Amino acid sequence: MQSSILNHKGGLRPRPLKNQIDITTDAQDCGKLTCPEVCRFLFGLYGHSAKLLKSKLFRAAASNTSFPEIWLLLVQYFERIPGFFGVVKRNSFFTMPEILESKADPELFSPNPEVRGMTTLDRAAFSRIIVVPVLKVKKEVINKLMKSLRHTTLQRPGLKRVIDDPKDEDSRLVLLDPHKIAAEYSLGESDQEVLKQFNVDPQVSKYNLELTYDNFKTEEILRAVLPEGQDVTSGFSRIGHIAHLNLRDHQLTYKHLIGQVIIDKNPGITCAVNKINIIDSTYRNFQMEVLAGEANMITKTRENYITYEFDFSKVYWNSRLSTEHGRIIELLKPGDVLFDVFAGVGPFAIPAAKKKCNVFANDLNPESYKWLLHNCKLNKVDQKIKKFNMDGRDFLLGPVKEALTKELSLLTKERKHSLHIVMNLPALAIEFLDVFKHFLDGKPCSADHLPTVHCYSFSKHDHPAKDVQERAEAFLGTSLEGRCSTHLVRNVAPNKEMMCISFQIPAEVLYKNQFTNEENPEEPASKRLRPNEDSPEEKLPSLKDPL
Repeated sequence: MQSSILNHKGGLRPRPLKNQIDITTDAQDCGKLTCPEVCRFLFGLYGHSAKLLKSKLFRAAASNTSFPEIWLLLVQYFERIPGFFGVVKRNSFFTMPEILESKADPELFSPNPEVRGMTTLDRAAFSRIIVVPVLKVKKEVINKLMKSLRHTTLQRPGLKRVIDDPKDEDSRLVLLDPHKIAAEYSLGESDQEVLKQFNVDPQVSKYNLELTYDNFKTEEILRAVLPEGQDVTSGFSRIGHIAHLNLRDHQLTYKHLIGQVIIDKNPGITCAVNKINIIDSTYRNFQMEVLAGEANMITKTRENYITYEFDFSKVYWNSRLSTEHGRIIELLKPGDVLFDVFAGVGPFAIPAAKKKCNVFANDLNPESYKWLLHNCKLNKVDQKIKKFNMDGRDFLLGPVKEALTKELSLLTKERKHSLHIVMNLPALAIEFLDVFKHFLDGKPCSADHLPTVHCYSFSKHDHPAKDVQERAEAFLGTSLEGRCSTHLVRNVAPNKEMMCISFQIPAEVLYKNQFTNEENPEEPASKRLRPNEDSPEEKLPSLKDPL
């Protein structure tokens, strides 16, 4: 049975259990305590509460209660003590800057709420006046002091952290972040020590600061405009001066405002576009709508230290594939041969040529081919790349087959470079793998010399690597178990992955005739093993032969 203790009125109340705190003493009892005693009690309670946060009995409450809320309950309780906080303040015992988090409004840096639902951008409507703490500092020490206070100062886009003091031309006002200053508008001990070194008064004052459109971040602006509770997408792909967005249906009402905000908040962006249909599988481009800015689609961008120019509205380019382009190029060595079946404007072909590889690059899209030629000249690799404007299957059956036959005939133990075939058309590339069935004539080459294919594909399967491998095996007509690797390139959409499967084309797939010159595949095995009838070898006598 739980024991009880006698309270000050003679009644019984339960004795606190282990790991519980008895705070049933009422205001009358606290009024009899001296200020230091009460403060010691509070700080003892602070330490004990920290332990409670880890205890089993407190775990359920801690999941829904923040530590400062415990303090606020105590504050409300002790407010019933006449003059208690006045005494504490006078004696500087109960200062909470080091204990309490700031009670600053979490919506302090939100734009004027009147902008909710705006569809045509009105920059002036976002302005708002807020109260922030400031520190008065003599201008001769301001530069030295700012380095020490940088973690406390207010940092907002387009906002100066130091402003003129309208009442004292020899001083400046340092804007402080309300979220980093205690509720009593006082600096922490470490900051006060720094101020003392520079002979600066640590007193913090309040200042009415006007925040304008220029001082808000993109996400803050869009969150203030869009209906409450809806997702805010402030991300985009940057292609030179173009910002490429994929807006969701609920954002389309605000698309022109969103486009203009993206331009305003990102230096160098002068055009914002939104994709309005899926990628065309034939030419790998898509229709787009200009949301804001200039309608100039010819852009210049850099990827992995290579410069590319193209008309973004007419070719395929994805900045998110930069890492994958670099990964494949890392596999290549000088002298290797690269066949790029769906080359686009050259993100595989050009860096490979820069690495002194022999490159064959092809693309069906006339616009991609045009900009491939341009980028080869731009990057001074025009003479190192053979360029084609053909269907991918025709490219494989023509130039690739011819070049492979030649390259494999020249390979020796001394001359040993690798052959790579890149097929980056995720929607369809895997269906081209059947081309390699009985692709070459002649005697099979060494297994070390077999060409390596890097084929890209989308998958919505729960096990995308297994899915892509099984589909590749179906088109090749053989198992790739233990002979391939799959790489996750990126997540395209929920439950949709872009994968790359890499493998050496098995000899039994690649060659029509898999037998050596000493063997004749037209004859049955039993006959090929039988000695030549014209051979002078003597026949062994049969048991049935007469002696």
